[in-house]
Amino acid sequence: MASQQSTVNDLLDRLTSAGRVSAKKMFGEYCIYLDGKPVALVCNDRLYLKSTDAGRQLMPDAVEEPPYPGAKPHLVLAQESWDDRGALCQVVRATFEMLARPKPRKRKA
Repeated sequence: MASQQSTVNDLLDRLTSAGRVSAKKMFGEYCIYLDGKPVALVCNDRLYLKSTDAGRQLMPDAVEEPPYPGAKPHLVLAQESWDDRGALCQVVRATFEMLARPKPRKRKA
């Protein structure tokens, strides 16, 4: 089941105070970017935050599971936790700070 655009729009709205957020559709699901860096996925209308020490400290009750078969485990943030915009932005921002910048893609000749 693919994620709905309305779910992604709601998340983007809730994350505006974290920084410049955007989403890109990928294979029926979405990747969430903060200031150009991928920090989370939305799969089956669930938010999967990249797993970092900072994220686990701020959300100790979050379950870790892969968003799709073969993926690395991510922190699953329950929809109830989306209501606290401050905490949601804080954990996403902390995750952003822990992640390395994505490597630039090489252009094909």
